[in-house]
Amino acid sequence: MLLGISSGVIGCFAYLRKQSLMGDALSHAALPGVCTAFMLTGTKSIGFFLIGAVIAGLLATLMISVITKYSRIKQDSALGIILTVFFGVGIVLLTQIQHSSSGNQSGLDKFLFGQAASMVQSDVYTMAAISLFLVGVCALFFKEFKLLSFDPGFAKGIGLPIFLLDQFIMLLLVIAVVIGIQAVGVVLMAALLITPAVSARYWTEKLHVMVVLAGVFGALSGFAGTIVSTMASNLPTGPLVVLSATAIFVVSIIFSPTRGVLAKVKMRMGAKRNYEEVYMNAKVKERSS
Repeated sequence: MLLGISSGVIGCFAYLRKQSLMGDALSHAALPGVCTAFMLTGTKSIGFFLIGAVIAGLLATLMISVITKYSRIKQDSALGIILTVFFGVGIVLLTQIQHSSSGNQSGLDKFLFGQAASMVQSDVYTMAAISLFLVGVCALFFKEFKLLSFDPGFAKGIGLPIFLLDQFIMLLLVIAVVIGIQAVGVVLMAALLITPAVSARYWTEKLHVMVVLAGVFGALSGFAGTIVSTMASNLPTGPLVVLSATAIFVVSIIFSPTRGVLAKVKMRMGAKRNYEEVYMNAKVKERSS
């Protein structure tokens, strides 16, 4: 639930800044960082994994910035390139670890799709602490992140360090990815970052309400996915958490009061009814005259 809250909150700013694919790129870029940290330390510690993934994520964002700035390649293409390259490097490193003296990758292969059951108590405490840290940072810098998301030109005009804030949000995304890959996996972590934010956007026009709703939807996804995975054997927790988030997204699409499918159908029917009434009244007046 804490993972869902932190992912939903920080994912709102990535979604509003049209950088949804950035979460996918950073989650895949974290894999070689995790593998490198394991190869250097020989221990499966989330602290070392966090350091390795942060370095790999920052390197990925730097490469994306360089590609888009010094070439004609657009950002979406640069994201796709970096995503596939880093993920490929991560798979190569996983294979190297598998054939080394470390044994069967020491469970690192579970980081592809996640395995919540492999977490120990210290991992849970670390995840909880980092999740609360992410939520606290987003609350502390809410005004700055809001300006950066909606009007970066004005933010720059009043003296805010736009580049540093942008990189800071990327750093927070990397941290959110790292704490979630053990439970959800690098492949599915991007969905947990963006889906609650998109779902929340359907229910409100206010950012602070959207951020709160995204956190709530993320927490519900984590709770529901975990509960369902315990109902039968061999049900993976990570994919079920993502499917729970997708279910909330589908409900939001259909039933949200102003942007939902039912609301739009009702609006169109009302507009059609008003048009027919105006048309009939015009006809009546024409005949009477």
